[in-house]
Amino acid sequence: MSVPNNSCVNTLRFLAVDAVEKANSGHPGLPLGAAPAAFVLWDRFLRFNPRNPDWFDRDRFILSAGHGSAMLYALLHVYGYDLPLEELKRFRQWGSRTPGHPESGRTPGVEVTTGPLGQGFAMAVGMAIAEKHLAGIFNRPGFDVIDHRTYVLASDGDLMEGVSSEAASLAGHLGLGKLIVLYDDNHISIEGDTKLSFTEDRGLRFEAYDWHVVHVHDGNDLDGIEAAVEAARAEMTRPSIVMVHSHIGFGSPKQDSASAHGEPLGKEALIETKKKLGWPVEPDFLIPEEAGAHFKLAAERGKELERDWLDLMGRYREDHPEAYKELQRAISGDLPGDWDADMPRFRPGDGPIATRSTSGIVMNSIADRLKMFIGGSADLAPSNKTMLKGQGDFSAQEGNSRNLHFGVREHAMGSIVNGMAAHGALVPFGATFFVFSDYMRPALRMAAMMQAFSTFVFTHDSIAVGEDGPTHQPVEQLMSLRAIPGLTVIRPADANEVAAAWRLALKRRGPHALVLTRQKLPVLDPDLYPVEEGATRGGYILAEADKDTADIVLIATGSEVHLALEAREALLAKGIHARVVSMPSWEIFSEQEMEYRRQVLPDGIPRLAVEAGVTLGWRDLVGPDGDVVGLDRFGASAPGETVLAELGFNTAHVAERAIELISKRTSGI
Repeated sequence: MSVPNNSCVNTLRFLAVDAVEKANSGHPGLPLGAAPAAFVLWDRFLRFNPRNPDWFDRDRFILSAGHGSAMLYALLHVYGYDLPLEELKRFRQWGSRTPGHPESGRTPGVEVTTGPLGQGFAMAVGMAIAEKHLAGIFNRPGFDVIDHRTYVLASDGDLMEGVSSEAASLAGHLGLGKLIVLYDDNHISIEGDTKLSFTEDRGLRFEAYDWHVVHVHDGNDLDGIEAAVEAARAEMTRPSIVMVHSHIGFGSPKQDSASAHGEPLGKEALIETKKKLGWPVEPDFLIPEEAGAHFKLAAERGKELERDWLDLMGRYREDHPEAYKELQRAISGDLPGDWDADMPRFRPGDGPIATRSTSGIVMNSIADRLKMFIGGSADLAPSNKTMLKGQGDFSAQEGNSRNLHFGVREHAMGSIVNGMAAHGALVPFGATFFVFSDYMRPALRMAAMMQAFSTFVFTHDSIAVGEDGPTHQPVEQLMSLRAIPGLTVIRPADANEVAAAWRLALKRRGPHALVLTRQKLPVLDPDLYPVEEGATRGGYILAEADKDTADIVLIATGSEVHLALEAREALLAKGIHARVVSMPSWEIFSEQEMEYRRQVLPDGIPRLAVEAGVTLGWRDLVGPDGDVVGLDRFGASAPGETVLAELGFNTAHVAERAIELISKRTSGI
């Protein structure tokens, strides 16, 4: 039986366009132009099983051009995923599984959340890194148990974004031959023809990145697209980009115009488009019998592909039982039972020590037992202390090594870490200076949306950075990250709080940001202070007042906890009794039961927060009658201790502010 190619392509086109029209919202241009490329990829190459979307050795498909989500939902529906036609009819509606841009966890078959352009492209690089790394660890002669590709559908806008340039550069350097990008090259963006702003030779640019570049001059030439993808698959030492020269809004009166991009065609234009492409005007959401029958073949094909892999895994289990056990555990997402058995417990004699250095010690203590632990820094590993000793440097030749060198590419690093996490089986991390988290914010936001198992290590966390000056001194970043829903921020006060932070980050799942010092800090004696257990609750009583009821509660995070302890002693010398609360994580503290939170921060006692960052946001914790020793300005270039002292982070100033707060409370002001 011949394949009803034209019917299948038009089915995808008009399922998507009908969904947009019914919602009166969406992007019909990409589905009309890119449906042929998507059909060829899904029908002739993509390895997937719609009955088990999470089959581990499936190919990954990323719609980086997430505005074309209606086409992705059409693909998922016709190829047998659990996405009923009714959901396509509920496109962009409250509670549907077909949101305006793809969201992982909401729609079966959607690998990652996309829409912000370039994010999907960069996450796909992370997925390809994950495949290369896992293959390097687990494959054995005759047993390629990890052997899949990562495919991307990207748009002009994706390639304009800097994050895709960063990611493409690294992908070429690493020789990610199983990464294939289909570029929907239609030369149109929202403002009009890309000649307005995007005129470089994209093919030459990618060749300079050491990519394999293939051109398809007619986006409707199915055989040409197939040949191009075949050529890309045959190239195993370089990633490939297939430049499919297409027409946005193909067949519609709006073809090749910006108006085809992001608004419904309208009833009259939709009718005209259907007539021009030989498609029945009625009914909407039509799937012709011959096209439906062909699409259904994919389910059986996918079932057979997974069965073959399971058979291979069965033989692998017999010949390589330990590797099989480790792979299965990694796929399940379980940590080894003894992963933290070598994690040190720090004593005062181990300090003073910067929390960035403690983090490096902790990371290396778990690396040997947690073999899926992999990551790196944006060219700052010696400063971030994130090098995993003896674990080698990941490269085009050494895929099984565990130190990734992202280069000065913070944005791509964040997205790549998210892609590695979304791929599964790995425990990835990325690191840079805290002030440069600004370059990563879109990736951090995506990590929070997806609840990706991503850990971000941020060092040089405050104005204590000193001589490098305000450009390198984070002030607003801490509160900015706390504002991201679903991102857990932890700023430890000492070495043992750092160890607790790593335990939390790896046990809790979801994205975590560990915010660490450059300057050395004392180690709090774990036999005298409840740092280990307390830190796991996000906030805890570190030092109690020397009488039944405290006169004031000093709340601090990170390095300022030690300042609060010093202020406590200074206040005690004046007959004032202070409780010190360490608050390494607002998010974790807010998860504790109300009774515990009230015990730590009792009503009726004034609260003074101390943190070397903006004061915005602290009012919820200190209350309307509390106060904050913070920093609502940028820092300055000078030795770190001088900067701290000059800007009010010294014992005398904190004690003075505490006394003022108590006086106001006492006088009723």
